[in-house]
This record gives sequence, structure tokens and C-alpha cells, in this order.
Amino acid sequence: MPQVSLARAQAAKKAAVKRFGGLAPVTGVGITRVDGAYAVKVNLSEPVERGTLPSSIDGVRLCVEVIGRIRKR
Repeated sequence: MPQVSLARAQAAKKAAVKRFGGLAPVTGVGITRVDGAYAVKVNLSEPVERGTLPSSIDGVRLCVEVIGRIRKR
């Protein structure tokens, strides 16, 4: 994927929140850097079925990580 600007990643993040925010295992959506480029990161409480989330959104790489449930300490 080509280099992605921060502004483009922020726009893709907003699109990801709208598109995936309602999925039960999604605990957060943010921006990260991968290989020097910006990407959208989706944190999950549990794994989802392969193909549920795409590899990119609006041309911006989508990184998915299962972090587990978020609990108050």
C-alpha cells in the first residue's frame, strides 16, 4: 500500500467507527503506524470469523488485534 497521510487515516478511522463500531467484539478503533505509514487499528475483545473485517478501508490498511475484554481495575 502507498504511504498514507494522517488526514487520510483520520477520515478512514471515522468510516471504520461507523462501519464496525456496532460489532459486539469491537472495543476500540484508533490510528497506528505500520512500516512508516499510518493505518487504522481495530481492537477486539475476541476473535471474529475470517472475512468479517476487510484488510483496508478507503485505501488505508486495517490492522486488527484481539486484546481481550476491557475491565475496570
